Amino acid sequence: MEKVSLAGLEVSRVGLGCMGMSAFYTGRNTDDAESVRTIHQALDLGVTFIDTAERYGPFTNEELVGRAIAGRRDEVVLATKFGLMSHRSGDPGRRVDGHPDNVRASVEGSLQRLGVDHIDLYYQHRMDPTVPVEDTVGAMADLVQAGKIRHIGLSEAAPATIRRAHAVHPVTAVQSEYSLWTRDPEAEVLPALRALGIGLVPYSPLGRGFLTGAITSPDDFDEDDFRTGNPRFQGANFTANLRIVDEVRAVATEAGATPAQVALAWVLAQGDDIAPIPGTKRVSRVRENAAAGAVALTAGQLARLSAIRPPAGDRYADMTPVGR
Repeated sequence: MEKVSLAGLEVSRVGLGCMGMSAFYTGRNTDDAESVRTIHQALDLGVTFIDTAERYGPFTNEELVGRAIAGRRDEVVLATKFGLMSHRSGDPGRRVDGHPDNVRASVEGSLQRLGVDHIDLYYQHRMDPTVPVEDTVGAMADLVQAGKIRHIGLSEAAPATIRRAHAVHPVTAVQSEYSLWTRDPEAEVLPALRALGIGLVPYSPLGRGFLTGAITSPDDFDEDDFRTGNPRFQGANFTANLRIVDEVRAVATEAGATPAQVALAWVLAQGDDIAPIPGTKRVSRVRENAAAGAVALTAGQLARLSAIRPPAGDRYADMTPVGR
């Protein structure tokens, strides 16, 4: 597996997002044993960039990842996130909290659940509008000095916020949804990151599974699946968005690859400062995704994919992202 550098942090070119193993996409196919096998297979293939968060479960995904990497810590670039759970005394619950006290409490819980003495990349999961980002990142910088985290990241942050955070302590990576399904970062976020020398970690690079071609109907989801309430997966929007899969599938046929591999190859072609983290809980899928780095798309195929019109429907029902 090829490696890339995110502002000095070396990671596998393709990572593994673990959220769906425990949360939001849960349903009849949830299987912790298979998820652990998937993480082990990823490591065996050189996919070393493993992503989780305290919010996933909550907490159970970090515990799962911790069990899976036990005895293999030196093979892993471990990323987790805080900020969508509040741990402050008298104010617990699931809400955005970037207060320095919450930063300090959150990291201790994550370290314990993951069974590690440090986290390689620690993200603020969402920005707290009530706490200056300088205060949050200042607390994260203290964790770097203490050796509890190695690198600082932000998730779904705006360019102005990224610049303010970076002025307090170097930001290594920003995690944002980015794919043929969601190209929002191209307008402002990606140029800002490149001006500052910060890496981009695209989450949901397979369009929450839609770009794989495996989802053919809204009826494919269990009732507790996050996507049942997502506008892009509902009614006329779902039907209209199948055109995107058709185009990806056509290029995949030309390239001798799967639609998922083509969708990932397009993301990888957008720069060597990008490391996507496709999520899966299946061994077969992690093998497929890991092989995407070997798919060489032609200039014409890349242009054809880039010309795909945006999907119908908003990214989130209320455009206030929860979880991922």
